[in-house]
Amino acid sequence: MRTNYELRYAAHPDDARHYDTARLRRDFLIETLFAPNEVNLVYSMYDRMVVGGAMPADEALLLEAIPPLRADFFTSRREVGIYNVGGPGTVVVGDESFDLDFKEALYVGSGNREVRLSSKDKNQPAKFYFNSTPAHTSYPCRKVTKQDAVVAHMGSLEMSNERNINKMLVNQVLPTCQLQMGMTELATGSVWNTMPAHTHSRRMEAYFYFELPADQAICHFMGEPQETRHIWMRGEQAVLSPEWSIHSAAATHNYTFIWGMGGENLDYGDQDFYAITDLK
Repeated sequence: MRTNYELRYAAHPDDARHYDTARLRRDFLIETLFAPNEVNLVYSMYDRMVVGGAMPADEALLLEAIPPLRADFFTSRREVGIYNVGGPGTVVVGDESFDLDFKEALYVGSGNREVRLSSKDKNQPAKFYFNSTPAHTSYPCRKVTKQDAVVAHMGSLEMSNERNINKMLVNQVLPTCQLQMGMTELATGSVWNTMPAHTHSRRMEAYFYFELPADQAICHFMGEPQETRHIWMRGEQAVLSPEWSIHSAAATHNYTFIWGMGGENLDYGDQDFYAITDLK
């Protein structure tokens, strides 16, 4: 197996408004998450969230502590939320084993010395997407499916934004320290998410887009409401969203995305909205 990682530093909004396309993509876009027998990690200075992907094929992959953590093991002072977006897989956490099928999630509390990820069939490998944030206490590991989720049906086909927001790794479902994760599924014919746009300066966020055909693309909108920018993305890519930035998208096809947050509070409704007509 191989573990790859990179650091992403935080940006001041006054600086980010001057970034060109290449700089925006370098600082905020995560292009490669899945490669056979690799764990790929981005350590972000936004609330020190780690965004990662693992694709076990011929062997189980260990979630290793990378040098920036300065820890003996990955979950020494961290919690992790894991989603499987590939074939059937298994996550072994210490003495516990959890089978994860497509779109199923697992919360891993801090203090678990060993987290191993494997696929049931190497010809249909699992793809584990995960977010990790610092944790001040340890909560039990728990598998969460869409049947366990708090589901909000929002939008309409007429407005091109009919969607189900599946709140899965959130405090209404299970205890966490600061990590919150969920999955939003857009209906056929809908392409917009998160409109009206909002910010939440108490929390940063990461978006992971998938279920997008290979010949289609998604346009992620970011930046201050009066200084928006965009990043064109492909399926199975992720993007970092600073606390001061909106996070919205439109695509050439409907899609699904996993959102993950970390920061000051666990209040999902703590959002500052902006009228669509006020965006610039």
